Amino acid sequence: MQNPTKNDFPIHDLLRTRWSPRAFDAKAVEPAKVKSLLEAARWAPSSYNEQPWAFLIATKAQPAEHAKLLECLIEFNQSWAKAAPLLIITVAHTSFAMNAKPNRHAFHDVGLAMANLTIQATAEGLVVHQMAGILPDKVRELYAVPADWDAVTGVAIGYPGDPATLNDALREKELAERTRKPQASFVFSGSWGKAVSL
Repeated sequence: MQNPTKNDFPIHDLLRTRWSPRAFDAKAVEPAKVKSLLEAARWAPSSYNEQPWAFLIATKAQPAEHAKLLECLIEFNQSWAKAAPLLIITVAHTSFAMNAKPNRHAFHDVGLAMANLTIQATAEGLVVHQMAGILPDKVRELYAVPADWDAVTGVAIGYPGDPATLNDALREKELAERTRKPQASFVFSGSWGKAVSL
């Protein structure tokens, strides 16, 4: 597994060691662990406790389902995600169940659920790679997704694999040092762009 991030301030080891590889081991994710991941997602916070998330999942134990879900990813992501033993498409309910009004927080809340799932996965020795590169219309077509639900992301989950299984370009990305913007570039006080002094 890749080295933990070089953080500027102390954070929990689960956050330091979390990363998004593209190389996956062939080992299946145990059903009990899959249930734990989904349970972690289930307990995420959400606006009005709407829990506006759904997950379409497929494992390599069901090859036809795995291939079907893989079709919902863009070609580039298919090229490496096909090795992941567990694939997910996240879906957001874009209207509130309580009153049918638009829920502008739905994607945010799906993100919170995925954050919970990702940290649980890290604790279980798994790795998670989330993808913006999906085909929402294909998801709707293949899974008969209702009109007020929108596909949000694709997710590949499994045990860390050998970067040598990737092509040269992907292997270089896999082994590159992890970086993040400094806090001063996105944490403001008083007015936009004014750095916080704590």
